[in-house]
Amino acid sequence: MMNDNKNINGTDISQQIKNDVKLDVEKLISQGITPKLTVVIVGENPASLTYVASKERQAKEIGMNSNVIRLPEESSQKELLGIIEELNNDSTVHGILVQLPVPKQINEEVVINAISPDKDVDGLHPVNLGKLVLGEARLVSCTPAGVIEMLDREKIAIEGKNVVIIGRSNIVGKPLFHLFLKRNATVTVCHSKTKDLIGISKTADILVAAIGRTKMITKEYIKLGAVVIDVGINRVDGKLYGDVDYEDVLPFVSRITPVPRGVGPMTIAMLLKNTITAAKTQHNIK
Repeated sequence: MMNDNKNINGTDISQQIKNDVKLDVEKLISQGITPKLTVVIVGENPASLTYVASKERQAKEIGMNSNVIRLPEESSQKELLGIIEELNNDSTVHGILVQLPVPKQINEEVVINAISPDKDVDGLHPVNLGKLVLGEARLVSCTPAGVIEMLDREKIAIEGKNVVIIGRSNIVGKPLFHLFLKRNATVTVCHSKTKDLIGISKTADILVAAIGRTKMITKEYIKLGAVVIDVGINRVDGKLYGDVDYEDVLPFVSRITPVPRGVGPMTIAMLLKNTITAAKTQHNIK
């Protein structure tokens, strides 16, 4: 059973962001610049195909140019790098995203490094990650940026809070650590080798679950009144579940992101926002 009083509604918040981005798109178009996002997908991964279709549709809904380059599963790394180079050199393309995962014959790290940092709307290039560590990043990984945006729009304080992040991936856990640190939170990152995970989790004013294990986080992990952000998207028998056992923890939390309709919709909204930021940067617009 959902509790709308405690839920942080990612669908609604993502729509607010897209409305803001649409105004930015209109302003740029009036200056002769049409922001363009190009997504490259290699192979037929069903989840990736769904994501890519949604990205393309939502970009077009807000007036942005968007296209998808589809490559067969057996494509070589050299072919993919050649396409990235063309996109890097195409001044009409402001954002480049290579949908991950890529097939095994392609090195993910090499692909990410090949994208121009100014067009890296996924925020995964080492230059952008380095700027994130220094607190200077403009293009930040979309899901972590979406988490902070959610908290801000719900007026949930971050400064001075104890934040515990469970999961240390390059896409979520590590960038989030730096974003929370920049906002003056005290941040602990936990992982598979952490001792007393439950004890540490219970210290969290804001608990972020990003581990990819269905319903792992139960009421034992929750400090009474905590805010719980569930980044997990786990498919079980065609249904989506988070990393948090929603029903179990609900009586103990003050706010929580449900799955679906929580963090998920924020990722594409922040991708569109990043594309606008990239377009402005490339055209020296503040």
